[in-house]
Amino acid sequence: MPEQVHERGPGQGEGAEAGQGRGGPLRAFGLAEVYNPSMVPTLQPGDQLVVQYGAAVRPGAVVVLRHPFRQDLLIVKRAVQRRDGGWWVQGDNPFVENDSREFGVVPDELVIARAWVRVRPPRGVQRSVAGVLSWVVSAVRPVRAERSLASRLRAR
Repeated sequence: MPEQVHERGPGQGEGAEAGQGRGGPLRAFGLAEVYNPSMVPTLQPGDQLVVQYGAAVRPGAVVVLRHPFRQDLLIVKRAVQRRDGGWWVQGDNPFVENDSREFGVVPDELVIARAWVRVRPPRGVQRSVAGVLSWVVSAVRPVRAERSLASRLRAR
């Protein structure tokens, strides 16, 4: 089953009237929700991502893209390597192959956003200030470009 991401925020090219579209002076931010396990352990199903539309992509970055065969489906992957015509992308979960190993290089125009922050939803009700603070510390993390992981996932 393909990984699915639910996007909340401007799509590619939308928001230009507010100066927030691709290439505008301000880049638009939005939210995306992860539904499938292809990015485990980095991302879990249910995680929310703060994404920036039109942000520069570098090897190791986590990106939201349109599936090359089903462009109505958004997926999240790690950009592993820049190639002619686009990006080689792979999930962090070695047991899920719904990535460039299956569909090849992804054209640049299908890569729509870069993930910056991951927010893991709370598990259960937090009843104390300490519980809430503990959740915040563990749940809100930047999504960093993993250079060592990108080289380990290097396409063959």
